[in-house]
Amino acid sequence: MSTCSATATLTSVAVGSAERKQQWEIIKKSFCLDGSVALLEEGEEDGQDIGAVIQLVEQLAMGQLVLDLALHAIWRGLRHKVVPGFWRHFVEYVAGSITTQEEDEGEGSVEVMTRVATAVSELYHSAVTYLPLIHRCQMLIELTGAKYEACVPGGLVEHFKLHLRATLHSQMPHNFTKLLNKFYSAAFNVFYHGEVENPTEDLDDTGDEAALQCAGCNAPKEECHCQAITNTFLQVNRQLMELELMERLAGDTISSLLLSIINQHVTTTCRDSYDQSRIAALEKWVETVVVGWLEVVYCGGRGQLSTADSAIQTMVSNNLNQTYMTALYHTYTTTRINQLFNIVIEFPESQPALEDIRDCLDRTHLRDRLVESLRAAIQTRLLHPGVNTTDVLHAYISAIKALRVLDPKGVLLELVSEPVRQYLRGRDDTVRYIVTSLTDESSSELSEELLVAAPLILDDSQAEEENMDNWESWTPDPVHAQSCKVKSKSQRTADIISMLVNIYGSKDVFITEYRTILADRILSQFSYDTDREIRYLEHLKVRFGETLALLHKCEVMVKDVADSKRINTSIHSDENPHRERQRFPVSAMILSAEFWPSFKEERLQVPEEVSRELDIYTEAFKDLKGNRTLNWKPHLGQVQIEVELKSRILNLVVTPTQATIIYHFQEQSTWTIENLSMVTQVPKTVLRRKISYWQTQGVLQEVSPDVFVLVDGETNDGEAIDPVAGPSVDDTSVACEEEEEAESVMASAQDQREEELQVFWSYIVGMLTNLDSLPLERIHTMLKMFVQGSVECSPQELRGFLDRKVRQHQLLLTNGLYKLPKN
Repeated sequence: MSTCSATATLTSVAVGSAERKQQWEIIKKSFCLDGSVALLEEGEEDGQDIGAVIQLVEQLAMGQLVLDLALHAIWRGLRHKVVPGFWRHFVEYVAGSITTQEEDEGEGSVEVMTRVATAVSELYHSAVTYLPLIHRCQMLIELTGAKYEACVPGGLVEHFKLHLRATLHSQMPHNFTKLLNKFYSAAFNVFYHGEVENPTEDLDDTGDEAALQCAGCNAPKEECHCQAITNTFLQVNRQLMELELMERLAGDTISSLLLSIINQHVTTTCRDSYDQSRIAALEKWVETVVVGWLEVVYCGGRGQLSTADSAIQTMVSNNLNQTYMTALYHTYTTTRINQLFNIVIEFPESQPALEDIRDCLDRTHLRDRLVESLRAAIQTRLLHPGVNTTDVLHAYISAIKALRVLDPKGVLLELVSEPVRQYLRGRDDTVRYIVTSLTDESSSELSEELLVAAPLILDDSQAEEENMDNWESWTPDPVHAQSCKVKSKSQRTADIISMLVNIYGSKDVFITEYRTILADRILSQFSYDTDREIRYLEHLKVRFGETLALLHKCEVMVKDVADSKRINTSIHSDENPHRERQRFPVSAMILSAEFWPSFKEERLQVPEEVSRELDIYTEAFKDLKGNRTLNWKPHLGQVQIEVELKSRILNLVVTPTQATIIYHFQEQSTWTIENLSMVTQVPKTVLRRKISYWQTQGVLQEVSPDVFVLVDGETNDGEAIDPVAGPSVDDTSVACEEEEEAESVMASAQDQREEELQVFWSYIVGMLTNLDSLPLERIHTMLKMFVQGSVECSPQELRGFLDRKVRQHQLLLTNGLYKLPKN
């Protein structure tokens, strides 16, 4: 637009004739070239016909000049008068709100609405004032052929609106949104409490003071401003829509406000509540409240438009519904992701929340965020030494079940659970707890899983889906499954027991632990009832495979119990006159040494009287079994004894070591730890622990360090001991049994494994004798070739075994080669 040239031409016109000056005054006044746009009203022509004025302009060939000067006056008026006047209201409000510390909420809402309405109304009326001049310029263009720089289609009116938007944006203050945000917040509050919430519920739930306060405008009910706020709100929106300024000025403010409201509502609704599905109610809330209010903003409300504009209303409603529903799903999923660790722990009560998350994940792109957040929460809250292994395993089992609800394909579970598996693999008591839970009726979480008749799916098993015979039902993995290490879908969707076994990748580890637990259970209870153990053993055979050699050993162990019962019955019923009669009954649990795990190496020298009775039982066994004999483990078993004191008689069931200790106190009343250890062959530390039982019974007393005396119903002062004051016989018996149950009689898993690995030692010695020195990989390969049996060994385990031999000076390690030391 060439404003400077137009001004130069105007100067040349001014020096013309008087008639020409009069004509120019008419043109200047008709097109407000002097800047007096505010005096011009639609239809007011100052006695002049605008058509005649345009013909005059055409005769003078001044169409382009007049158009340029008129548009220049309009743009100048927008820049220097209209737009600054509009923004002045916002700047003044911000300055006033900074100096004002407190204000009444009701009056504040009205003030905000009035200020915004005044600013928009002034802007609207200023723009309307320019429309007659815009129409005249449009007629001038059509009749004279003058041209302007068209930036948008639609004629000069659209060009004027574009200029207005651009000028507003160029002079926009940085903090103008504060007033607009309060304006739309107040309008939304009135809409929400006036049309959505039930007023009667507010009266019932709030106090008298709150009942007198209007929830919409926060003013006293007799001074309610809700209707005024609504009317002002509708007026401002209508004017902004007509000027096409709604999105430019208020679009971001409205979006930010509604997103904040959605976030606040979702957070309040879903706070620590996982047992109910919330997404359907939230969807209805967004449709009713958020989209309903937006229809009021953009369309004047439902039913407010004419029939001709109903299609526009439907289109706006659908677009807004889709936009803010997407925002709802994103906000809900984000909120639940932050709570996901608690949701997983509380499964299955939290299944409704998990189903909601699953539906929302399909509509958002938050899977990676979910994985990262849950892994971080597990690492921070679960995988540290302060958490018991039992709690870690419970959380892992809950995670398996919960994440299967989120993703039945098992991809999310694989991505999240890998740190848990690595952590559990490093804890020594993981296997024992898993096996105990599998075979413990009180632990229904895993014992019920054992009842499912399905074989294990291990990580090294073949993936059946690679067979593409049934290709019509094949579905590809999700995109985010590419980072999973497990390739088989069947392994990702395996049952809980398979997932737990895959922590170690070997069934032998679990069956070995089960053998130890089974042995402890049999030898601690000394019961011949094996129905329960047989039942669990059958379930394990289904799960782990009947051909597993270790399970066969377990079968033999259970069979030994039944055989022991039969042998004891036979020996006790035998009336052989040549056999020496026993002074007290002896029953034995006869074990097949080759099939039972290793026992702890403990010694106990029983009294000669007891030893003689054991020999009598051995002779009876030889008579029954021919050339087979017995090797007694005297420290194992239970002894029923009667301890007779002056003031009381105790009938107890104790261990052989405890019975041997009290037996020796009937020979002499005072013993030192050292002397008693020499007689019983029990180490002093073990002996002191066993004596503590008799101290709790009030039978023995430590009169000086390591010196114990029999308390035969009286103290050293001659005062009688009240047997009621001490623990009851039943309670102490139970305590003793619990103590002995907690203390395993079997060797530790590490010791048992060390004994198994000794099978390799003779082969390793032979290799190194013939080949001088070998690396670890070569030794492992040769063992796999020549040692075939039930004992398997990984390279890492073999390295640990050989390193222990190096520390024991039975091997040398030089430059990665193992060799025998020279004699």
